[in-house]
Amino acid sequence: MAKKRWSDAVTKQSNALDLEAGVFTWDDPVRIAQSLKRSAEESSRRKAPPFQSAMSMLNFYINRAGRNLRPERRRILEDVKSELRKLFGR
Repeated sequence: MAKKRWSDAVTKQSNALDLEAGVFTWDDPVRIAQSLKRSAEESSRRKAPPFQSAMSMLNFYINRAGRNLRPERRRILEDVKSELRKLFGR
């Protein structure tokens, strides 16, 4: 049986954002960014502006996955950062 990690619970049950199921497993950076943006804008529990909340959740996921993240997955998730900046006009 796999050991449960607290970071897994955070990404699934974040108090700030209601994420779509499996959002970080998708292969399309634009789709992931759109989903994160939508989740951040619709949240009434977040404490930061939508852009910061979306980017923080993405960075949290990347950092917690650490060296277990495959290079191609990391590349996709890094591309999401650029897409989020475009979507938020930054």
